[in-house]
Amino acid sequence: KNVIHLHGELKKARSTFDDDLIMDWEGDIKPGDFCEHNRQLRPHVVWFGEAVPMMEKAMEITAQADILIIIGTSMQVYPAAGLIDFISEDTPVYFIDPKPSIGGTRQLKVYAEKASVGVPKLVKELLEDN
Repeated sequence: KNVIHLHGELKKARSTFDDDLIMDWEGDIKPGDFCEHNRQLRPHVVWFGEAVPMMEKAMEITAQADILIIIGTSMQVYPAAGLIDFISEDTPVYFIDPKPSIGGTRQLKVYAEKASVGVPKLVKELLEDN
């Protein structure tokens, strides 16, 4: 229901002049691809060292989550890796990664697999439980 693209979206571009000016974009962004302010466009992603604009919203949603699904991360890059600290103790956590690096959560189920394998397994299990 609530999906946040915490680190942006590859199929969107944003202005280098106005971070709130975001648009759908297919293909590569080239020098000379400008926004309406005649400024260069860039991918709508968060690069290392940049602030994560959706972090506060992500913390709010994580605190209210019925389940938390984490896919494909080393759990080493903050602030995103710290979101797990906002769930309640009884919230089930599902972690999908070929080299899992997570622990310390009471209700944790790990799928030590690629997302293309682990996600369908998890979806099947969740649907069977409901």
